[in-house]
Amino acid sequence: MSVPRFWRKIPQRYNLEGTHCEVCGRYFFPPRNLCPDCRRDGKIVAHTFKGTGKIVTYSVIRTASDQFSALTPYVLAIVELEEGARMTAQVVVENPEDVYIGMPVKSVFRRLGTDGESGVISYGTKFVPA
Repeated sequence: MSVPRFWRKIPQRYNLEGTHCEVCGRYFFPPRNLCPDCRRDGKIVAHTFKGTGKIVTYSVIRTASDQFSALTPYVLAIVELEEGARMTAQVVVENPEDVYIGMPVKSVFRRLGTDGESGVISYGTKFVPA
């Protein structure tokens, strides 16, 4: 990810900021400018998610690219936030075998990675068991 794009995305990455359509009630993460259901009739407003949800599905990554090989095994999951929006995120657990579908989770602020040995350190949202 380029440095300018990284900085533009900080509010949504750091604070779980998305959007909400006041007409149909749907929530979106990442943010959208247009509701796919209501189209032009929809009224999109900014929304900060609570950060709690449940695991809809997950995968245990045992073999990863060089950038993530030190983290293996780790869990990537689709998390349905309490408001209904879904997002893909890492679930941080001691034992990946403890993760299950429907598991309640909460968001935490963690290091995502680095861009090279002396590059930008990226931080963002991961999840832990609630």
